[in-house]
Amino acid sequence: MTVQDWGGGMGLDYSYEIFMPPWNVARALTRLAELAPQGRETPPLPVTLPGGEQLIVPFTSKFKSEPVDCSAGGSLELDTSIVVGADDAVHEFLRDSDRVDEQGRVPVGYIYLTVRFSPAWHPNFASLQFTAATSSMSRMFVQSASVRKVFTDLTATTGGVCCLLDTETDIFDICWLNGETFSGETVPGTRFSRFQDLVAAWCEPAE
Repeated sequence: MTVQDWGGGMGLDYSYEIFMPPWNVARALTRLAELAPQGRETPPLPVTLPGGEQLIVPFTSKFKSEPVDCSAGGSLELDTSIVVGADDAVHEFLRDSDRVDEQGRVPVGYIYLTVRFSPAWHPNFASLQFTAATSSMSRMFVQSASVRKVFTDLTATTGGVCCLLDTETDIFDICWLNGETFSGETVPGTRFSRFQDLVAAWCEPAE
């Protein structure tokens, strides 16, 4: 079982997936835009979300900058680049430490983001799936504590309920759940034998 069957090429496509009530997606995308590296030459991308809310994000969608209209729902695809703390695993991945900023962070990209506004398997929650572009980036997703922290912090600060790390096996690593950081807990695992049990445990935050 996988939450979402990616298919695709032969490389590793590991991903962090954040789940949140749909009304928090705009907040998450706004926060994500704040994590984008400064000084990039990417034209601003207008995005219309379900319900008509409009945002401008410093990313591309399928490597284009034309306005994206998701007002009817469905999904949104973005090619993102974000800054992360440069720990050993990040340095190993980049092999290029002259890009470290004054806060000890480096840009990592592309990270492919798919936002599903009302997935069939839990229609009350939107899903933000951040997928590594390469096998080496996939390995960094697993090994880097600072990358994991970026995604757990994003979950925590934008009203998410759960963050999972998907390493393309039948077992998902729970990173964050209902306000708590997790380590060493999986689904299936001792607490949750099925993905449905995990979904049932999600505490929906108040609007």
